[in-house]
Amino acid sequence: MSAKFGPAGNAESFPYRSSADAPKWLRELGLDCYEYQCGKGVNVGEETAGKIGLAAAEQGIALSLHAPYFINLANPDPESLQKTVGYVTSACLAADRMGARRVVIHSGALMKRTRREALDIALRSLREVLRACDDAGFAHMTLCPETMGKINQLGDLDEVLELCTLDARLVPCVDFGHLYARSLGADEGAEACARMLDRMAAVLGEERAKYFHSHFSHIEFTPGGGEKCHRTFDDDGGFGPDWTPLAAEVARRGWSPTFICESAGTQAEDALTMKRIYQSFL
Repeated sequence: MSAKFGPAGNAESFPYRSSADAPKWLRELGLDCYEYQCGKGVNVGEETAGKIGLAAAEQGIALSLHAPYFINLANPDPESLQKTVGYVTSACLAADRMGARRVVIHSGALMKRTRREALDIALRSLREVLRACDDAGFAHMTLCPETMGKINQLGDLDEVLELCTLDARLVPCVDFGHLYARSLGADEGAEACARMLDRMAAVLGEERAKYFHSHFSHIEFTPGGGEKCHRTFDDDGGFGPDWTPLAAEVARRGWSPTFICESAGTQAEDALTMKRIYQSFL
């Protein structure tokens, strides 16, 4: 087993109209996975989802799905929680129709609470979400709480790992660009990468940690807030984080994560660059 690489959604260079053609295109490029984007709502029909799933199975492309961005596990309002449950279960339904087994979910915002208060609310909310997934027949789905890029959002690495301790089917979506942005550039380089992977193994156990889900891109950040916007590998300006030390550390450990590239428009090309650099360390 080795790491998988692919894009979040369709790159600007994607030559087809339908996402059902994405798996064939990605296989021809030499990529291994594809994350279907439902960030603005789950609007993919049953027929389209089925076509994407069939194409992915034929091409050997592993699928995941990004649930709507407006999920906020840290909002204690019962009406908000019901909306969150609906967003997650509808995302699971679409993912299931595609044969995807991983659904990425946002952790939420602090909403003027302490980080601990927000995390405790999120833990309670996530228990409700898991119960709802079980009741809806989605106990086989893996939910991936994501590390977030803005400082006032819930979702640093430790917070996401604590969320994942609730249930064995939870796998962290570690967005290294987000962690770089919220640390104002501190979380990059060989030492930082080793520290973050060590932390994942310590909390989840290595057998579970080694298959983590991940987003990666270069990110522009502001000193006061963290993440500003996603960049591409070719953008001038010295945007990080640097992919090479992370690639080297994952290869050294023999881990098999899924890396989804979220570059702004060049996500397929940059995913291929990531894969080539990673393979140079095997």
